[in-house]
Amino acid sequence: MVSLFESQWLGGTVQLKNRIVMPPMTRTRTSDGDVPNALIATYYGQRATAGLIVAEVADVAPSSKGYAKTPGLYTDAQIQGWRLVTDEVHRKGGTIFSQIWHVGRMAHPSLMPNGEAPWGVTEQPAENSDVFAHDAEGKLGYMRAGKPRRLETEEVSALVDTFAQAFANARLAGFDGVELHAANGYLLEQFMNSALNTRTDRYGGRSVEDRTRLLMEVVDAAVRELGPGRVGVRLSPFGYFNSMPEDPLAEETLLYVSKQLGRRGVAYIHLLYELMPTGNMETAEFEKHHIDHAVLAKVRAAFPGTIIWCGGFTSREQAEDALGTGLVDMIAFGRPYIGNPDLAERLRHGWPLAVADRSSYYTRRGEVGFTDFPVYSGDSAVQGAA
Repeated sequence: MVSLFESQWLGGTVQLKNRIVMPPMTRTRTSDGDVPNALIATYYGQRATAGLIVAEVADVAPSSKGYAKTPGLYTDAQIQGWRLVTDEVHRKGGTIFSQIWHVGRMAHPSLMPNGEAPWGVTEQPAENSDVFAHDAEGKLGYMRAGKPRRLETEEVSALVDTFAQAFANARLAGFDGVELHAANGYLLEQFMNSALNTRTDRYGGRSVEDRTRLLMEVVDAAVRELGPGRVGVRLSPFGYFNSMPEDPLAEETLLYVSKQLGRRGVAYIHLLYELMPTGNMETAEFEKHHIDHAVLAKVRAAFPGTIIWCGGFTSREQAEDALGTGLVDMIAFGRPYIGNPDLAERLRHGWPLAVADRSSYYTRRGEVGFTDFPVYSGDSAVQGAA
């Protein structure tokens, strides 16, 4: 049996102490200017016993913002804020990657520079999906994503430079690597989806090479900045989150991307198979979209690096059963990491898991529901993680 507590190498470059991943989870706790702060550093430091932490996703530019109070990675203050986080995780012996995104059409004019329209692969809006933004009176709340404008070809090319600067900033902030968010209906996946991407330039159309061109150019920029062993990519094939249309070419695209990432020496693919098909972050019900094992086997054959599987894992037994298939190498535990800062130790010893109140996930009440969860010690809980 493969143990969760065996070490794992990423790209022959980064050695992880176990096969447990804390995946990126938006928590909306930043300070003014979308700056990570000491509270956020404490939160990640408490969870540094994970083999790999992938930090909550960071915006590459002001045009990338789809949700209020999410962190950025494009100003000096944001870089210094993230340095607080990475220093604390490293002090606790952990490894942390930055997840980086552009939300594309999943935005609202109230969050965009000068109130402009969100950026889209086309002008097709995310008709049934909400973002966390300001209403006409300036009050924060959930509202429907705005109608996007179609990016011109030169603007798409320029985005590669924007991502490249974010990768340089991640290195300055002390991250051990980066993960590109090419999942969940955000910009990179918007380009890859054959039903949504009806462009006729070099970034679109029926050709899988053209639809994935932006992702590959961004991956190449990340590899140039950080080295291939410090780059991962998150994918959510067959998902519908953020009003993504069903893609008849999803499997073809997934396998093409897997092969291309392998050729570039990318450290890992992070596969997400549990998505929210409608609604917003606080209210949507979760619905599972499983990746068939036969498809996973094809990904394994196409991609020689590490494969992380995320979605619905809540126990060591589930995780080790998945590892035992030989199709994946690491398991990501999402929501269990919110209420269990010492999740790795709880899984190791079979200690019970706490269940966090969902109403605290995105609260703006500081440490409440964020850093105030106790660690478990023997038969008693101890307030505050060591």
